[in-house]
Amino acid sequence: MAGAITPKPTATRKATEDSTATSRGRSLNGDFIGSEAIVITGEVIGVVIVSKKYAVVAENLVKTYGETRALDGLSLEVEEGTVLGVLGPNGAGKTTTVRILATLLTPDSGHASVAGIDVVKDPQKVRELIGLSGQYAAVDETLTGWDNLVMFGRLYHLNVKGAKERATQLLEQFSLTDAARRPIKTYSGGMRRRLDLAASLIIKPKVLFLDEPTTGLDPRGRLEMWEVIDELVKGGVTLLLTTQYLEEADQLADEIAVIDHGRVIARGTSDSLKKEVGGERLEVTVEQSKVAETAKLLSELTQSKAHIEEGLHRISVVAHGGSARLIEAVRALDAAQISPLDIGLKRPSLDDVFMSLTGHVAEEILTEEEGGKKKGKKDKRGNRK
Repeated sequence: MAGAITPKPTATRKATEDSTATSRGRSLNGDFIGSEAIVITGEVIGVVIVSKKYAVVAENLVKTYGETRALDGLSLEVEEGTVLGVLGPNGAGKTTTVRILATLLTPDSGHASVAGIDVVKDPQKVRELIGLSGQYAAVDETLTGWDNLVMFGRLYHLNVKGAKERATQLLEQFSLTDAARRPIKTYSGGMRRRLDLAASLIIKPKVLFLDEPTTGLDPRGRLEMWEVIDELVKGGVTLLLTTQYLEEADQLADEIAVIDHGRVIARGTSDSLKKEVGGERLEVTVEQSKVAETAKLLSELTQSKAHIEEGLHRISVVAHGGSARLIEAVRALDAAQISPLDIGLKRPSLDDVFMSLTGHVAEEILTEEEGGKKKGKKDKRGNRK
């Protein structure tokens, strides 16, 4: 099972804003009905009928805890067989969203469905179709890995033989066979999380909700979980993944929804979100005495405003043209007899996207379920205000 994580495949046909016009509609059972008119130089040359099936739909969800509004009109959908990464800091509304979709909470208002079934009107039917793995392992530490999975199988109404067969399959799938007869309290953090995820797959769910599945894991444990999740995706499971780790969403998700203050404030592929912050940047670090001269030179070269990080003596500018622009900058600096201490291109990261969208590194940290206390915001350097 373990191995290199494969990159997400690129869609076979992607429509750009200037080449298509789209008409959309969605029924409450998650069906998407619409059309896309293909346009070249202003002339409609054809219409493609688009049909999608959404495994998860949430519309205008509102949930409050006391005076805290955890969700404030949140809407999202997840297409069947894809991974949606829900990205946001602590207190943004991620866990509340998952708990509503998994029928563990009732929204104050709004609508949500999973596999076309209303989560409020028919929660039992929804539970038969989903798996859920939360931030903290739900397994019993006093039992062995084998006993835990058999117990979960029986709770899901499998007979004894069926529960044992499924436990054997999952232990092998998650590389836990050798530890099957050991008590969970002897497992590493990564092993516990893998077992917890295995337990959520007892019934082979159509939709899997993973609420910050790598919280508390070291880098090795996180990589192991990524490999496990990647295998599930290859098997066709529809997955909604919440995370506060930007690189995790970048690695695993087909699309990313950014949540802040209980709302989705942006959505798209990782690449499309990164483009919103202006493409690649050229970064040059020089001696303090050369900062002003270098900033002026780079600004003139790229026809863009230079940003100076005073303490680091680093200048950055938007660099359309990528490596070609980098070569031009090296030549221009050499001609001006400026010797850079460091020079290179930097692609925007999801950190840059989040900063651009929200204006801060981390949101007010709240305990969503309890409507917790505000602990203050962090500034751009991560310091409490």
